[in-house]
Amino acid sequence: MSQTPLIQILFLSVGLFFIGMYGLLTRRNVITILMSIELILNSVNINFVAFNKYLYPHQLEGLFFTIFIITIAAAEAAVAIAIIINLYRSHHSVDVEDANELKW
Repeated sequence: MSQTPLIQILFLSVGLFFIGMYGLLTRRNVITILMSIELILNSVNINFVAFNKYLYPHQLEGLFFTIFIITIAAAEAAVAIAIIINLYRSHHSVDVEDANELKW
């Protein structure tokens, strides 16, 4: 059974990162922006696990960083969804342009 080369894993990670950046910069829906941020965090997780596997195969630092990032992302998603629900209740929209009134 052959292993997947590191370059293929990095191409996947770069692809996820740029898809997330595209969604972050071009979308106006808050939920889509949140999903784009999650894609970016998942690309970072793939990098941590891949480099841990190829550079230090008998250590688990990359996996611990990944678990930490997943935990932070779950907390961030919970807070963001609560904010989105409150935004929808007050403005009846989840469009970023409608959230401009929240500054004041």
